[in-house]
Order: sequence, then C-alpha cells, then structure tokens
Amino acid sequence: MISTEVTAAGRITRRNLLAGPIVLGPAWALATWPSDALAVSVDDPSMAGPLGDIWIGASDAKVTLIEYAAVTCSHCAAFHDRTLPAVRRRWIDTGRVRFALRGYPLNPLDTAAFMLARADGGRHYYAITDLLFERQTTWAFVPKPLDAMRGLLRQAGFDRAKFDALLADQELYDHVNRVQARATEGLGIHATPTFFVNDARYEGALTGEAFDGIIAKLPV
Repeated sequence: MISTEVTAAGRITRRNLLAGPIVLGPAWALATWPSDALAVSVDDPSMAGPLGDIWIGASDAKVTLIEYAAVTCSHCAAFHDRTLPAVRRRWIDTGRVRFALRGYPLNPLDTAAFMLARADGGRHYYAITDLLFERQTTWAFVPKPLDAMRGLLRQAGFDRAKFDALLADQELYDHVNRVQARATEGLGIHATPTFFVNDARYEGALTGEAFDGIIAKLPV
C-alpha cells in the first residue's frame, strides 16, 4: 500500500499537475476500523464528488465494495489484475455485491489518469482504468510517463487534441481532486488501496480469500 502527504486541504495543487515525480512509500499492514470511527459515512453522496460513482453490479445488491485507489499504486494494480477478477466472478456478477472505484490521486499523474477516465461521461471508465492498471509498468515508471500514457490511450480513442483538452479542463480537475480531498477530510484516508465493505474499512492489499471471508459473514 502506498501512502502520500497532501496539503492541509487534502488536495494536489493545479500548479503541480503532470509536473512531479512519483513518490512511493512503504507497504502498510492490513487494518480495519469500525464504522462508528468515521467522521462521515462512505455512502454519503458527497464522498463520491460531483461526478458521482460508477458502479459495477446489481443496484439492489446488499453489500457494497468501494475502493479508493491510485493508478500509479503497484498494490492497487495487483488488486485489479489478480484479485478483483475473482471477486467479480464470485460476488459481483452473481448479484450479491456491487463495486465502485473512487480515485485517490497520490500524484499529478493519478489526477490526470482519473480525469481521462471520466471522458465521455465516464462511459469507458473501467476500460480506461483497467488498461492503466494492467500496463502500469509501461507508462507510470518511465522517464516521460505523460507521453507514455498518451501513447497507451490512443488505443482507447484518445487523439492528442482530446487528451490535451481533457487535461486542461479546470472543472474536471477540481471534481477529481474533490473526491480525494473529501476522502482525506471525512474518512481519514491516507493510503491506497483502502476498501470499504459496507461501512467497514480495510487497508492493504487484501486477497480474494480475505474478501470471501469478509463478504461471506454479511447478509447477501
């Protein structure tokens, strides 16, 4: 899991967008907090920001799984590549759990990535984030990561004009960082990945077996 220092308001500044190194911190141990320890519920609509959540799974599922992640976080990439497919087959696709990914930028590249994922009303949100997680090593940790990201997203339909226009969108920038700021202020999130299964919070790279154990104890 990767931790980050943020400003007092919990924001990454516009001035530094796409202009800073990626700083990776140490892994954190798995931890959990009861719901009454939170300042606000993770289900509060304000936590999803002005753009709202994009859900996978049945709308009437009794269990919600919300992940706060960064696309430059190697632990988040491992979850999406190795663990989420099994969780999806067992719990999401069977209608018992619904899932939402909320962006928690750790650096300007993450902010850019979640801005791009919200293109076209977020219609291809998971296709874009899945691609960025899957190919993380080819763009996130290279000398010119923004150029590498631009090249990778050509296959998702982003020409240079569309790519640059999205990253110049001040309102979109503010909306993406609002989610990160609310998570820091309201939920005390400081690291990725952080998961909420209903209101119970878990930090760390949970395995498929760990999710099975957590979800199996809940009424689904």
